[in-house]
Amino acid sequence: MTPQTLERGEVLDFARDVLRQEAQALVAMAECLGEEFPRAVDLVLGCAGRVVTTGMGKSGAVARKIAGTLASTGTPSLFLHPAEGVHGDLGMVTVGDVLLALSNSGDTEELNAILPAIARIGVPIIALTGREDSPLGRAAAAVLNTAVEREVCPFNLAPTSSTTAQIAMGDALAIAVMRCRRFTSEDYARLHPRGALGRRLLLTVGDVMRTGDRLALVTVDTLLKDVLFAITRAHAGAAVVVNERGIMLGFITDGDIRRMLLEDEDALRKPCAAHMNAQPRAITPERLAVETLQTMQARQISEMPVLDANGRVIGMLNLKDLLQAGIV
Repeated sequence: MTPQTLERGEVLDFARDVLRQEAQALVAMAECLGEEFPRAVDLVLGCAGRVVTTGMGKSGAVARKIAGTLASTGTPSLFLHPAEGVHGDLGMVTVGDVLLALSNSGDTEELNAILPAIARIGVPIIALTGREDSPLGRAAAAVLNTAVEREVCPFNLAPTSSTTAQIAMGDALAIAVMRCRRFTSEDYARLHPRGALGRRLLLTVGDVMRTGDRLALVTVDTLLKDVLFAITRAHAGAAVVVNERGIMLGFITDGDIRRMLLEDEDALRKPCAAHMNAQPRAITPERLAVETLQTMQARQISEMPVLDANGRVIGMLNLKDLLQAGIV
């Protein structure tokens, strides 16, 4: 078959038509939503175990996605492949779980095979199906109707509009449950510690501060030359002046030292006590890193000492490290 070359405008028209048809299918589904939906929400909220999602083919791919959405919004969830279920994986389903089963026809052979076992376990079923009067629909405690008038596939064969409807209904269920649980952005961040939101809401100063060999500590008697060496060894831009107990007495940057040399060529042979900032801005380790970043950027501070409750220096916060942590 020779591929047909289409004009750019025709391709765009095809794409827009697909999007409009699928959008219309979702609007129609929303208008038909009834009491079965709150019943499904109640089943999920009352679930003492996990929401086990299942489906074959494209419905199975959607079921995996819904399991991920539920899990990330505070509802423990996992995916069960129905064909594997009859070969031992039904052991994943226990009393206290809820089964969320997806099938456009409601009469998928592999799903039908596990329905009797699910009934024996005593697990309620929420069905996402295009046919309420089907084996799956009749077995379900709540049926969420995802019927569409037709697929956007020109042959009305490839699952397209129907899987879009399943995804949207799964999202509606997950978000409704999330709202009922009063799930917060902080809760979401705890489940996404490596995501941008998680980093902004969870990452503290203590998580990103420099310690050990990357921390330049000197005393009031340390010559400015040696302060400069300490800063260089730590690959830092500043040093903290401390007493014998590690209490911060002052702060001095490599920029401060350069400016002193412009004024006094002998400055490197003098102790740092007279040239340090005796009242530097400092931070505590439990502060959120994103808040501190905003302060440092606003005040054009590149490094800031980190102190414990007793004023002892325990780290150094570097602006570059905050930016590399990806909290912006």
